[in-house]
Amino acid sequence: MIADGWADYEVLATGGGEKLERWGDVVLLRPDPQAIWKARFDLASYRGLNARYNRSSAGGGAWQTIRPFPSEWEITYGKLRFLIKPMGFKHTGLFPEQAVNWDRMAALIKGAGRPVRVLNLFAYTGGATVACAAAGAKVTHVDAARGMVDRAHTNCTLSGVAQDAVRYIVDDCVKFVSREKRRGNRYDAVIMDPPSYGRGPGGETWKLEDNLYELVELTSSVLSDDPLFFLLNSYTTGLQPSVMDNILSLCLPQGRHEGYEVVLPTREGIVLPCGCSAMWTARSGR
Repeated sequence: MIADGWADYEVLATGGGEKLERWGDVVLLRPDPQAIWKARFDLASYRGLNARYNRSSAGGGAWQTIRPFPSEWEITYGKLRFLIKPMGFKHTGLFPEQAVNWDRMAALIKGAGRPVRVLNLFAYTGGATVACAAAGAKVTHVDAARGMVDRAHTNCTLSGVAQDAVRYIVDDCVKFVSREKRRGNRYDAVIMDPPSYGRGPGGETWKLEDNLYELVELTSSVLSDDPLFFLLNSYTTGLQPSVMDNILSLCLPQGRHEGYEVVLPTREGIVLPCGCSAMWTARSGR
């Protein structure tokens, strides 16, 4: 699935473990472990480069300013608006390749012909939340990091999303879903973007390969009697789309399901792999 609907974002060049990107009027150079081929030129010498993220041999890294640029700025995707801000560990606050999933979910919501309640878990800065709410859904946005939830609120405001369209929750996703199950709360759609590794509030260790099936199985229990879709995302290297597709097939009711790679087009004429997704949708007439 190629996320080729952007005007404000573009991958200019890749190679040598890095990607050169244009975010609106700002050009950034960031590490990318998938770009293992040789770059066609020295990416750091690009004339319009504003900043580069340099990894440290001790772990982590830091941004190096090449040319002055704002500390944060806005970009648009159609009618959606997002705040971009270079942060620690090379992030900018948005995963542009997910636009291909935003479009799919928005179409499903608009075509449902009924109110749709969406549960967005590990929801980060709310790209999917904005897309679903703008399409008419009521979204429950859950993330353990308050700063990311605040950023999601900002993105919703920038995009003109109604105040009552999104419920913002700062909580551990597994604990939240468990409580929702006990409360009897149900959702018509689920979005899940779990991390590869992490720790829970009690120091519990999270590893995607070991916990993903149980998490999807648990979350499937809060689907409504007339579910619309279930989207699963992963950036874990080595976890194939067919694995996630199998998990959705085993955990969810009869419907359509597919796993696929999500990629970005580049100015070089190749595509940059950015992760994998799997989506379950109800069959027509459910």
